[in-house]
Amino acid sequence: MDSYAQYVSMQSEAAVRHLTSSCPYDTEDESISLRRNVDDVSRALQAKLQERLARAGVEVVEARLSHLAYAPETAGAMLRRRQAAAIIAARQQIVKDAAGMVEMALDRLEEYQKLTLDEERKAAMVSNLLVVLCSDHAAQPVVNAGTLYT
Repeated sequence: MDSYAQYVSMQSEAAVRHLTSSCPYDTEDESISLRRNVDDVSRALQAKLQERLARAGVEVVEARLSHLAYAPETAGAMLRRRQAAAIIAARQQIVKDAAGMVEMALDRLEEYQKLTLDEERKAAMVSNLLVVLCSDHAAQPVVNAGTLYT
């Protein structure tokens, strides 16, 4: 081996590149990610380094990723993905809660026998309530001066 330090540096960089390309930065499920599973990633890095550097007689006592820097376009794409996932999760919760509110409203109307709706009117009411409850914008009231049915 011509340059011991160069060999250790090259093998260390190769091990880090291998680990970071095989583990996602973050995940929605329970799989290992660089961000969430620091201890697991550190153990995997130490094992990979030990495997590569044992040939040079190096014992790896500890290995940790202290800083991850991504190319600006990669970092931007990752941020957009996380933002999109957050928006989807929020929308799912809004729809779930809105559906519960609509169901409660229909149950209350039937319970108090204040209003009896046929299936078509129930469907229209459900549609209108879901639009109002799930919308990003404030509801704009519409006054119905006549009837929809003859």
